[in-house]
Amino acid sequence: MTPALPSLPVTLRDRRTSDLPILTRWLTDPAAEWRRWDAPYFPAAGTTRTMEAYADYLAAHGPDADEQVIDVDGVVVGMVNRSEEEPEGGGWWDLGILIYDPAYWGGGVGTRALGLWVQDTLDWTDAHVLTVTTWGGNERMLRLGKRLGFRECARVRQARLWEGVRYDSVQLDLLRGEWRGLPQP
Repeated sequence: MTPALPSLPVTLRDRRTSDLPILTRWLTDPAAEWRRWDAPYFPAAGTTRTMEAYADYLAAHGPDADEQVIDVDGVVVGMVNRSEEEPEGGGWWDLGILIYDPAYWGGGVGTRALGLWVQDTLDWTDAHVLTVTTWGGNERMLRLGKRLGFRECARVRQARLWEGVRYDSVQLDLLRGEWRGLPQP
């Protein structure tokens, strides 16, 4: 059972060399539970190759301001990232979050981590609008976005096929002026 949010000190921080073994293990494990929720409709072999290449990239490159690890009381449990949509300087940033370890799902870690990432993005970029994109089968991610004030802005119906079922692709957005800060536990 995951402890309640108030007892978990969730922080975002730069990746350290000492984090690489755990990140590599979670990223490259083809049986990791997170793969059932993060775009499972892409072929597993391709995702494994992509994640292996990403782990190699992390090992060869230092920390990046557009990527942070999610640290819960000294344990790396996931990552957040962001990328600026083109054209550069247009004020649109897309955010991502992935909590690898299912032991930290459902207890508020994602809400706290993504909320911190929204605030960081607004503090350090020219962002006017933030987006997150997921699929209709990832109900936890949809609830998380809405909990932080994101609203549905795009839905491509039945765009994703997984295990014989069609799901919508869903994008949520949040304008800078709509951000009310982190929800209180």
